[in-house]
Parts: sequence; C-alpha cells; structure tokens
Amino acid sequence: MSTLPTIAWIGLGIMGSPMSENLIKAGYRVTGYTLEQDKLDRLAAAGGTAAGSIAEAVRDADVVITMVPASPQVEAIAYGPDGILENARSGALLIDMSSITPQTSVDLAKAAKDKGIRVLDAPVSGGEAGAIEAVLSIMVGGEQADFDAAKPILEALGKTIVLCGPHGSGQTVKAANQLIVAVNIQACAEAVVFLEKSGVDLKAALDVLGGGLAGSTVLTRKKDNFLGRDFKPGFRIDLHHKDMGIVTDAARNVGAALPVGAVVAQLVASLRAQGDGGLDHSALLRAVERLSGAQI
Repeated sequence: MSTLPTIAWIGLGIMGSPMSENLIKAGYRVTGYTLEQDKLDRLAAAGGTAAGSIAEAVRDADVVITMVPASPQVEAIAYGPDGILENARSGALLIDMSSITPQTSVDLAKAAKDKGIRVLDAPVSGGEAGAIEAVLSIMVGGEQADFDAAKPILEALGKTIVLCGPHGSGQTVKAANQLIVAVNIQACAEAVVFLEKSGVDLKAALDVLGGGLAGSTVLTRKKDNFLGRDFKPGFRIDLHHKDMGIVTDAARNVGAALPVGAVVAQLVASLRAQGDGGLDHSALLRAVERLSGAQI
C-alpha cells in the first residue's frame, strides 16, 4: 500500500489531464472527475480512477486539486450540496490550481475553514507544454504549513514553486504573470509582422533575437507557432481574455496604472470578438496582421 496521500482531481482539460497523469506517474492514487467522458477515459487509461461525481471523487481523498477555467466554475464545484466543501472530509487539503480572482480564493479559503478544510490557491504558468513536461511555475497563496504539506505533490507538477503570501497571493502573482505574457506575445507578434514585411528571413531573425536581450520564454515557446501560423490551443485566447480582466480589475482596486496592459487587454478582447477565442494566445499575431492590412 502506498503511503502517499490520495488525490481527487477535478477538471481534466488541456492542463488538468497531463498534470493529473504526472501525479499518477509519481506514484499517487488519483481519482478524477470532469464533465467529458473522453477525459475520464483518458485518466483511467493512464492508471487513474474515474468518478461519477464530485462527491464520489473527493469523499475519501486526502488532497483535492481543482483545475477549471474561471471563478464561476470554481464556485460551482466548491459550493452547494454536491460540491467539494460539503463532501470532502474534515482535514483534507484543497489546492485550487485554476486562474481566478484573488477575492474568490480568499472567500473560498474562509468558507473551507468553517468546514475544517485547508486551502491553497496555486495557479500555474507554462501552458500545455509545461504541464506535459512537469516544468510549470506554481505561485501559491496560503499558510506555510499547508504549503509544506503540498510541496511534494507540487514538485511532481512543476519546477518553480513559491509561496507568495496569504490566501489570494498566488492569484495576484498569476494575474501579473498573465499581464507580462500578454504584453510579451503582443511585442513578439508586432516584431514578426515588421520582420516579414521588411523581407527578412523570419526564422533566422527569431533565432538571433532569442539569443539576446529580446529573448524570453514566450519567444522560445511560441516561435514555432509564429513561423508555422500554428494556433492550436495550448492556452486559449478566451482564457487570456478572462485573465486580462482579472488583472485590470485587480490593478484598479489597488490603484496601479497599467497603460500598456490595458491596450493589450483590448487587443485580446478584439481578437476574441473576431471569432479567434478558441485559438492559442499566440494568435495575437492575427490581430497585428489584420491591423497591417492582411486579409484573414
């Protein structure tokens, strides 16, 4: 019998499926629940156990991990008679790895405490590739003791794992991360269009830019997307639109000006309005191309 904690995983999407599979590879017993049967079948094929409901998944779990799109989904799976808080055992640790508003995380931690359930907010950065390779950056909010208990689990999912402060802090840092990523992708997209219109060998240009001060994880990860116009979603525009709303609202609440971030947030919103919400966020390139006269 394994002495590792048993894990319930709620949400088996682009990120959740490979992350849960990495825990199975690390020796954890994982019971999962999601709305799509094919995702449950994938979990079972990887050695996990598919549950028929949230209640069934979390009932005997030592640790419950959630990875769903946004605050409304977190609230839907956490609260109510069929939710996590009513069905997880007292003393369980709930790790929410979704990207949601800091206030939602604070409220969840408070409600869970009344049920004897500990909570960490632990959003991630690294996209689908980082999830598959288990090299995610994980920013955590909560109590030190709970972070220490969760760290071996998180180490099976990522490489950079940092406790950023009390409940909600992980989400605040994730919001800043999404601001930086969006602005960086936008800058790369503008550079790509500029280079192509100037007749420069794009691959050669991106290679040399990646080796200098202009180099970044974004450029490294998204270079092939730009070169091949491959916008298969690793992180969808729809989700980055949601995240830009989180960061702009949070910045307004604390009195921080985001002049460039606000512009990029509008560019993300416009791309979504043009029907590209299901594409990878590297599809910001399409918006720059349209502004530059291309017919797409």
